[in-house]
Amino acid sequence: MAAPSARVLVYGGKGALGRVCVQFFKSKNWWVGSIDLICNEDAHANCIVEPNESWVEQEKQVNQKVEEMLAGEKVDAVLCVAGGWAGGNAVSKDFIKNADLMWKQSVWTSALAAQLAGKHLKDGGVLALTGAQAALKGTSGMIGYGLAKAAVHQLVQSLAATDGGLPDKALVAAILPVTLDTPMNRKWMKDADFSTWTPLEFVAELFYNWTQAVDRPDNGSLIQLITKDCNTECVKA
Repeated sequence: MAAPSARVLVYGGKGALGRVCVQFFKSKNWWVGSIDLICNEDAHANCIVEPNESWVEQEKQVNQKVEEMLAGEKVDAVLCVAGGWAGGNAVSKDFIKNADLMWKQSVWTSALAAQLAGKHLKDGGVLALTGAQAALKGTSGMIGYGLAKAAVHQLVQSLAATDGGLPDKALVAAILPVTLDTPMNRKWMKDADFSTWTPLEFVAELFYNWTQAVDRPDNGSLIQLITKDCNTECVKA
């Protein structure tokens, strides 16, 4: 078996988008490490996160395991595709509960991915995070979700700024999908117009292209994924 051409960490590597990213990069002869609550058997190595631990405890676990996984090697990309969705407004019974979940799924993971990039990303490498196009404005029916995704957008801006902590010439950017074409979304939105949903394979290839300096956006970019008639366009926010 040929030596891997490059290395990538996929935070959320067992989710719908994460699994596609793991498979795609592996098909390109990359070494792939997955970080998630569950093992991804397709990855070369796995870091299993304990969901009931605090953010600080997760930081310790993830950093220790990733250091063991990499054994001193640097990575070419860190992709954070962890996340989830929950609704609710200020009077909803589960408003705070859902907001807390959204914060853990999107902000905790993105911040930890950023920390890993600061430590292990090569100069000129790629850190990709996952925001949401909806969070560019108010999200009254899903306040916790919008709150968390807007925080991810802000994180991108901070990391891209001088002294953000990333390696020299690294790219940090976020995708801002409208709706990703996942099995779970199809299950819960059976009557939706799937031609406006962004295919997961498109996202995986987009990330890969960024690592190859193909259509690589400016540092700090928030890239909206606008899909119409099954064709996806990348639009800078």
